[in-house]
Amino acid sequence: MKNKAYIGIAFIILVFGIIFIPKIVDRVKSNKVVQGDRLDNVSGNKSNGSNGLEVIGVAPSFSLKDQNGKEITNESYKGKVYVVEFFFTTCPTICPRMNQNMLSIEKEFFGNPNFGIASISINPEHDTEKVLKEHSEALGVKSSNWHFLTGDKDYIFNIANKGFNLYAGENKNVKGGFEHSGLFALIDKKGNIRSRKDEFGNKIIYYDGLEKKGVKALIEDIKKLLNE
Repeated sequence: MKNKAYIGIAFIILVFGIIFIPKIVDRVKSNKVVQGDRLDNVSGNKSNGSNGLEVIGVAPSFSLKDQNGKEITNESYKGKVYVVEFFFTTCPTICPRMNQNMLSIEKEFFGNPNFGIASISINPEHDTEKVLKEHSEALGVKSSNWHFLTGDKDYIFNIANKGFNLYAGENKNVKGGFEHSGLFALIDKKGNIRSRKDEFGNKIIYYDGLEKKGVKALIEDIKKLLNE
């Protein structure tokens, strides 16, 4: 009986060797011994597709008129990645540089229907639809997804200061009569404000719209969000 048992075990080992040993040899030769979905599932090392960008919070709702007299809301950007800035056309200080940097972003993504820009005027009493139209043409804006927005001043200040927490205010003692942030806000396809971390691991929240370094980082992160 013992001999029969040994014969049976030997037969099983022989069959196992014939079926599986060639496969093991092939995997060793092709360096695939530690690859495969099953190993990923067991080890927990499967990529979750994260691009490293932090969710800061939900972008505020808004409803304003653009340079063409069209009503534009946050829902107009649903499913799109977009950048928000606050500016005014008669700004004698930082706005021209912000506009030029935003132009470089427009050129980078021109023709992409999933990207847009919202430039919101903090001096809407002067920056009417007509003035914003002339301003966009003078800049050479080509994208149909770049909207220059105007509306009620208090409403816009509320969007800036409470919605985005980006300072905007009136000050007769400064050139141009208005003060505002030179930062750009990045919004993802789901309407969330997103940002990267700095070299110390802190969320930057918003991107520097005045310096090339900040604009370069913003362009890199727009590409990441477009691929989400």
